[in-house]
Amino acid sequence: MATDTPSAAALQEELLRRARSRAGRPAAAAPAPVPQGPAPLSHAQRRMWLMDRLGHGDASYSVPFATRLRGPLDLAALAAALTALVGRHEILRTRYGQRDGEPYQEVLPAPETVAPRVVDAVPDDSDALLAEEARRPFDLAAGPLPRALVLRHGEQDHTVLLTFHHITIDGSSLDTVAGELARDYAAAAGGSAAEERPEPPQYADFARREQAAADRLGQGLAHWAGRLEGLSPLRLPRPAQPPADTGTRPAGTRTVPLDPRVPAALRALGREHRATLFTVALAASFAALNRFTGQDDLVIGVAGTHRQGADMRGLVGLCVNTLPVRVDTAGDPSFSTLVARVRDALLEAQQRREVPFDLILERLGAAARDTDGTGLVRATADVLGEPATLRLPGLTDEYVEVGTAEAKFDLSFGLVDTDAPAGLVQYSRTALDEEAAAALGTHYAALLTAVADEPALRLSRLPGAPPAPREEAGGHPAEVLLRAHPEVAEAAVVAPAGGPLLAYAVLRGIDGPSPAQLRSLLRTELAPELVPAAVTLLDTLPRTADGAADPARLPGFPAAPAPEGAHADAVTEGFTALLGHAPGPDDDFFLLGGHSLVAVQLAERLRQALKLPLTGLDIMQARTPRAVTALLEAREAERVAAPSATRSRPRRSREGTVLVTGGTGGVGAFVLRELAARGRPVLALARPESAHLVAAEGVDVIEGDLTDLDGLRKAVDSADAVLHAACTFTRPDVDVAAMIAMVDAWSRGPFVFVSSVDAYGHPAGEWVAEESAPRQPLSGYGQAKADCEGLLLRAAGDGGRGGASAVRSPLVWGAHQRLRDQLRWGATGILYQAAQEGRPIGLPRPGTGGHAWYGAAWVHAAALARAVVSALDSPVHGVANAVSGHLSWRDLAGGLTELLGSDSEIHETDEVHPDLDHRWHYRADRLAPALRALPGEDWRAVLASMVDPAAH
Repeated sequence: MATDTPSAAALQEELLRRARSRAGRPAAAAPAPVPQGPAPLSHAQRRMWLMDRLGHGDASYSVPFATRLRGPLDLAALAAALTALVGRHEILRTRYGQRDGEPYQEVLPAPETVAPRVVDAVPDDSDALLAEEARRPFDLAAGPLPRALVLRHGEQDHTVLLTFHHITIDGSSLDTVAGELARDYAAAAGGSAAEERPEPPQYADFARREQAAADRLGQGLAHWAGRLEGLSPLRLPRPAQPPADTGTRPAGTRTVPLDPRVPAALRALGREHRATLFTVALAASFAALNRFTGQDDLVIGVAGTHRQGADMRGLVGLCVNTLPVRVDTAGDPSFSTLVARVRDALLEAQQRREVPFDLILERLGAAARDTDGTGLVRATADVLGEPATLRLPGLTDEYVEVGTAEAKFDLSFGLVDTDAPAGLVQYSRTALDEEAAAALGTHYAALLTAVADEPALRLSRLPGAPPAPREEAGGHPAEVLLRAHPEVAEAAVVAPAGGPLLAYAVLRGIDGPSPAQLRSLLRTELAPELVPAAVTLLDTLPRTADGAADPARLPGFPAAPAPEGAHADAVTEGFTALLGHAPGPDDDFFLLGGHSLVAVQLAERLRQALKLPLTGLDIMQARTPRAVTALLEAREAERVAAPSATRSRPRRSREGTVLVTGGTGGVGAFVLRELAARGRPVLALARPESAHLVAAEGVDVIEGDLTDLDGLRKAVDSADAVLHAACTFTRPDVDVAAMIAMVDAWSRGPFVFVSSVDAYGHPAGEWVAEESAPRQPLSGYGQAKADCEGLLLRAAGDGGRGGASAVRSPLVWGAHQRLRDQLRWGATGILYQAAQEGRPIGLPRPGTGGHAWYGAAWVHAAALARAVVSALDSPVHGVANAVSGHLSWRDLAGGLTELLGSDSEIHETDEVHPDLDHRWHYRADRLAPALRALPGEDWRAVLASMVDPAAH
């Protein structure tokens, strides 16, 4: 391998170069001045920050802006324009920190250059590559600079994708961004200086003004509290089998074309009633919800803005605010009458638009959500015009839709007002039944057409109707009978420990059967021992986070003794300190005045005090001191059951110590077992709260993670060999920086890096030899793996360093919870979930796209562990693949349906789902002896251990 050892300075320069860009070197703009001192977050930013802290920092908060450009694109001019844009607007180079539990924003120096990453597009992969780039998370603490990707379809055919985090930008800002980029691009391409423009307003100043005005919002908050008093969240038919909980909100969309005359007719209707097209479309959304849910008292969120006055012209930032518009549709009014009601309600809401929606929710407290945690505003509405595009001189532009496949709200209505008008309904697949959503989309479009033709129609005559109640099976026989009653909406039967059977029911209307009548019905149909002692009627059925009836909030349910002990005391003290008064064991966090920020603060307080893993999302899901205590005790039990964790000993106290990163992950756990079986002393890197997960006989623990570069250097310096298996998966910059730090500290012994076949990109042939050159496009994850390999292999064998091995793995299957997560995402997850739910499974037909085979390589985690540990003793001095076998999607789908006893129909199509677009076989010759399968390591056995953990 290479003999030139990179110095620490050279390695740092390598990191900086990669962080700036991998393409282009335009002239750098002069650094913009950086304001002194941090600024508060605006209320809109605060919500984005909280979602990130709660674990919801997903793609629903990415803002992709893509344009297809045909003509001679000047990449250097584009880089110069992007650099000038980021230098001009401080919000685009702002990081978000936390001090004493409160977030703040801090402007970073302007980067020397912001150049786009350029990738040669493969026709069938372009959409998937754009979506992958848009879904890639941002790191708010590091400063979410805009990302720029250029797909090169041909010499004069490109797609430019700019991706922003929503905390930095809103829809109105995109017009400013597009205009400034066009002006600066034109100047750079023409070789002239950009025209002098006044300094734009900066977002941090807006946030400071908003905070200074917070004490003047009392009257507005009082208005909203009164306006929304007594409102119940929207009731939507939940899916019978919601998607697996991945922490995201997968979106579905129903778009139905409209006759071109419909928008014009709706405009004319608006003029007759002193209303805009938006107001008429909003009224149609209220009408559709009334028909769909049967509810009269409804609220829909609409986007307001804080942009007022000339001093905010040209401001880039997040200046939107949600306005909850409440309308009473009772009395079966005509649609024209409803338009007038909506107009008045909207005007009233806009007069109080300066009050941030988050403050309204905090003021309402527990009244802002239902007993099952459902938020007050579940639906939104908008009119969608022609989307913005990047219009660069000398080029033709075309808008490109980039879907992140995640929903911001449970339900959104849209009137598409373009040359191709349509009615659009977007929904969260976790909140709304698919069949009901399809019907709602059809009815919404039909309703828009109907009111355009005849505005005097009463709501009862408009298209749409509540979906039929879904037949539900299972549960206690008394519960099944109650749910089958035509006047019962929900029911639950519970059995307190040592107490009588109790039943609870929610009626569809106010004149339904009495508790005595329902119990009498049960007595006539059931054996005496199956009849509940009482039936209690409720307005709503309180549920836990997993959808089950919540006994702690059911009236008449005997209370359990209050929890005791150190965990209970810490939880009670935390609730008391942050919420102002001591809670009862079953008091609800939200009823006590808790909200998102308090949840984050409480989780951090308990995590530090008890050294146990806990997140703000855990607090919001558990909700009561009893449930939080139980969660902590379960995690303490896991830690106690694990061998004790010994903190790191002085360097080289045990000869031959192997540093292992990623030991708490699925691959790392198998690596630790293999090293233990071989009697190798181990130093495992882990966070304090996770140390018990890796501690074992012969394992010392050193605290740290990939973001702690000094800790990584210390860990490497403390060992005689390194086995690096940790990875963020979603933050390539962190992975590369961690590798730089580790290579910088590496001074002896072998170094094995667990890489990925993603580093090959999209090879041209079906079979891929070890160490084949990568071929574009590479995903961000694959590029980071390749970059880390290069850093390692260039440094190997010099200055006392041993040999280096980059072991590329495909799909890793094994009996470990982190590996079982694959049943929720990616190709394995798509096929598993379809088989589990009995849905048809569509697979790409061989020959589609000119590819004879579609499937995946896989490796058993135990075989991978043997391979990487063997590379410690016999380095491969380069790249080796670790593959147990190759499996077609048809074989995998058939195996999963067989394991699950599923009746899913498997059929072939000419469409290729992005996650199933894999057609390569990988040779694995160098590590073949270690990879040889042992008994029980066939693919069926390992999948069975993942599907049914109890059987393992």
